[in-house]
Amino acid sequence: MSAKRISLNALLTAISLTIFMVELQIPPIVPIPGVKLGLANIVTIFAVFLLGPGDAACILLARILLGGIFSGRMIALLYSLSGGLLCFVVMLAMRRIVTEKQIWVCSIVGAIAHNAGQMSAAVFVTGTPAVLSYLPVLIISGICAGACTGLCGQFVVRRARKLL
Repeated sequence: MSAKRISLNALLTAISLTIFMVELQIPPIVPIPGVKLGLANIVTIFAVFLLGPGDAACILLARILLGGIFSGRMIALLYSLSGGLLCFVVMLAMRRIVTEKQIWVCSIVGAIAHNAGQMSAAVFVTGTPAVLSYLPVLIISGICAGACTGLCGQFVVRRARKLL
């Protein structure tokens, strides 16, 4: 990796980590546990569509690990990793299908995958499949949050392409 590429990845990691930490300080929009916008995923979308899978994976993993350490929520690390990695894999697969005008769709599907990954981790940790009854609520919130972050990510990707 060149110094320029490492610097860009570090900058994007810092941006996504800052967004993540700020979002933790914002009171929940809806009074449903586990529901949040996930604004740091805008950076992940940007990285997936403009930088490629390797750089995007490094940025995502660094944000998840550092976010767990800095927020003091180490138990949430398993949930974040399982959701984030499943979302990442799904977005990489969708990247081959969607156009630049459909990035928001990719984000919605990724958000749903993120929730499915988190619920899988919850079943693993608790040993209780009954927690899956919460999945429909998370899918609905994932559609809304994924659309929001996807539209923002699509805007950023399109603007960055014009600059590059």
